[in-house]
Amino acid sequence: MAHGNVRIGLVQTMVSGDVEENLSRTLAFCRKAADEGARIICLQELFRTPYFPQEEYCDATLYAEPVPGETTTRFAEFARYFKVTVIVPLFEKGDGGRYYNSAVVIDENGTIMPPYRKVHIPHDPLFYEQNYFSGGDSFRIYSCGPVKCAVLICYDQWFPEAARAVTLMGADVIFYPTAIGWIKGLSDPAEGDWRVAWETVQRGHAISNGVYIAAVNRWGTEGDLTFWGSSFVSDSFGNVLVRAGSNRDEVVIADISLDLNEMVRSGWGFLRNRRPEMYGILTRGT
Repeated sequence: MAHGNVRIGLVQTMVSGDVEENLSRTLAFCRKAADEGARIICLQELFRTPYFPQEEYCDATLYAEPVPGETTTRFAEFARYFKVTVIVPLFEKGDGGRYYNSAVVIDENGTIMPPYRKVHIPHDPLFYEQNYFSGGDSFRIYSCGPVKCAVLICYDQWFPEAARAVTLMGADVIFYPTAIGWIKGLSDPAEGDWRVAWETVQRGHAISNGVYIAAVNRWGTEGDLTFWGSSFVSDSFGNVLVRAGSNRDEVVIADISLDLNEMVRSGWGFLRNRRPEMYGILTRGT
């Protein structure tokens, strides 16, 4: 396990219908994060585009781009100049007519690494993602300087299996680029506060795996969704180190201690005392 401290940055913005303006504004906030010492900077899910999957059917292909492509090329130049790692979520045009909700990690040398493609794809009113995205088929770990990073995307947040899998693969920190919010006319869901549930489940992943969690969410109203922002960083015992507001552009900066991960894992023994032979039901489906 790695040791020492690393400063990370999250860029939370409102998204307009102008993809060029979204790109330029996000780059400006990334410069601010780099100036504040962030060595790893993560953007929100589909940072450059409106959240188009709230429409059950629309032609969103104009937002799709290959990897490498325009967005990743711009951020590769940025990463190389500022000597930072950037996590860039985008709508990926893959091979064979397939499209993905992806995140591309670009290291401090400007190297564009293979994208992580969102594994768990929701399909609910206003989140019709299965009409637009194919599901990814693997988890990935990225070497970001001294840190082993995993990227999971939005709906992946609700699955403890995903967090445990990347932890076992060596992750020190899990980044969760996100686009989630309240549905118009449903401000008081019967089951409780969705924003609280969203944060709580991720803090639980942090505790049970002994990893830092960094979730970055857009804000603002788009169609029938009001995204709640509230990007946050949790340490490996579930303590929220910093939390953004719900209604403003913001750069979130936090220092993560890799030694704390080791202390939590050693002290609680959640990984050491697992019983994998008991978990076959997890792979048999329902």
